[in-house]
Amino acid sequence: MKEVDFLIVGAGLAGLSISELCLQNNRSIVVFEDYSQNSTQIAGGLYNPVVLKRFSEVWKAKEQLEFAIPFYKKLEQKLNQSFLHEIPLLRKLVSIEEQNDWYIAADKPNLKDYLHPILEQLPNNNIKSAYKFGKVNQTGYLDTNLLKETYATYLDYNQLLVKDTFDYTQLKFSNESITYKNYKAKNIIFAEGFGIHNNPYFNNLPLDGTKGELLLIESENLKVTNIINSSIFVLPIGNHLYKVGATYNWQDKTTYQTQEARLELENNLKELINCEYKVIDHYAGIRPTVKDRKPLLGQHYHYKNAFILNGLGTRGVMFAPFLAHQLYNFIENKIPIDKEVDIQRIYKKIL
Repeated sequence: MKEVDFLIVGAGLAGLSISELCLQNNRSIVVFEDYSQNSTQIAGGLYNPVVLKRFSEVWKAKEQLEFAIPFYKKLEQKLNQSFLHEIPLLRKLVSIEEQNDWYIAADKPNLKDYLHPILEQLPNNNIKSAYKFGKVNQTGYLDTNLLKETYATYLDYNQLLVKDTFDYTQLKFSNESITYKNYKAKNIIFAEGFGIHNNPYFNNLPLDGTKGELLLIESENLKVTNIINSSIFVLPIGNHLYKVGATYNWQDKTTYQTQEARLELENNLKELINCEYKVIDHYAGIRPTVKDRKPLLGQHYHYKNAFILNGLGTRGVMFAPFLAHQLYNFIENKIPIDKEVDIQRIYKKIL
């Protein structure tokens, strides 16, 4: 029987973040991945410290960025690959009132590092804007699909990856350890995304899931080098290619592309740009979202060596390394998890 410190179920952003932190701290791991969840592969990968609907700061944005950016850059060096792209974001403003709201927000101490106080007009006739754009700093995108593929290859090469569906009936708990098939471990961490609904240990948690769809388009005339945020986002990824997203559907839990979502995205795109484009691809996936909009992090109420890292929603790029660090510190160093994201907040209501 092979003995390790951690079994980790799931190799999306959450799973690979906690896996890497374990390895950085000389802990032994085995990762299980069956590729049944695709939210990491198809994600836009945007990171942004500001809630652009209300011009307010994302929860612990400064701390998240201070941990996430160096984390991804270190991964780039380790894997000899480029995943992280630091690009300013331009928020389209639609009225004089929004311009005034922007100026007020940009003057706030917690936002002045992110919101540029001077509005910009793009020297690009293909983007429509009567009220200019607000520039957000410390933004960009992570190529989440390339990161997952490259990290899975690294795990596989080092014989740390098991490509198989996790069989919960084979998991056995004792006070000091757990066993699963021919593995024995001190702890197990579930980072399954929407797949949590198949997990008998954590499927009582309120992870709802929100379907999102996005398009990949090609346009030689658009010539945008910043991320554009309006009713949709337009993300330049090079070679005249752009990701356009995203939709939100709280009822449909399938990963099939829909004509309704494509029409919604194209209609919004045509309101934003006035040049020709071609749709190259169309993606759909289920974001792991929670009803109170906070992640699910922490220890099972009964099995004390079972843990969860889930519910990252639309902000997984910033959340994943930061929350993985919190969970690791909780398990290894007994440092409390932030109450806002600790699943104890849920257990208090349902148990």
